[in-house]
Amino acid sequence: MRKIRLVIEYDGTAYRGWQIQKKELMTVQGIIEDRISGLTGEKLRVIGASRTDAGVHAFGQVAAFRTKSRLDTETIKRALNALLPLDIRIIDVFEAEDSFSPRYSAVRKSYFYVVANQRESTAFLFRYAWLVQQPLDLKSMIKASKVLIGTHDFSTFMGTGSSIKNTVREIFSLNIEKFNQIDFMTVGMTGEFIKISIEADGFLRHMVRNIVGTLVETGRGNFSESSMMEILAARNRRLAGPTAPPNGLYLEKIIY
Repeated sequence: MRKIRLVIEYDGTAYRGWQIQKKELMTVQGIIEDRISGLTGEKLRVIGASRTDAGVHAFGQVAAFRTKSRLDTETIKRALNALLPLDIRIIDVFEAEDSFSPRYSAVRKSYFYVVANQRESTAFLFRYAWLVQQPLDLKSMIKASKVLIGTHDFSTFMGTGSSIKNTVREIFSLNIEKFNQIDFMTVGMTGEFIKISIEADGFLRHMVRNIVGTLVETGRGNFSESSMMEILAARNRRLAGPTAPPNGLYLEKIIY
């Protein structure tokens, strides 16, 4: 049996997340499995590196599957892109070692989140950014974010319903940048945009979205800069900010 590694990008708007759920719900994993099974004639399972939520997008999701097919990797790539909907694309296909695991072989994962900090959205970006109309204090957000860098118990930022026992993660970097323009289809869309980038050894359920929600509340003045340390130490989800909506979140890359 061969193991095939995929690098995938997708617009998550139409999907109920990565992971297969009930049969009638469209998921990225379910669609890809169905198309690979049609291609190879096998019933198989595609394992992804990150279980992105409904509405979350990806530029560098990684997945793998086992197959008896002798199709070469370039043929697999071309055939899958012909069979998949246009909002899911296979970027690369590789032969992988049998020991490779998309989840457990990963050493770092990076996400970024886009906030449109302005009064009005555009007709094209509302699916891809969180519209926050109240002005945000960027300096307060940056100072508060520094507390989260390093190895901590991130229970405070874990979504309900998770069965994970070990809630310790290491955040290697957390950067907040402001932009006055985003390029889209050769058009420069002007506005006030904030990009929050996080790289860590792993993430808990809703961890990035909960961190973003807490940072936005800090920018609104509802949390002081110093309160982030207390929120983190409390290990109590109710003390942190709201969960940011999924549409502004992007899985950027998985590092092995």
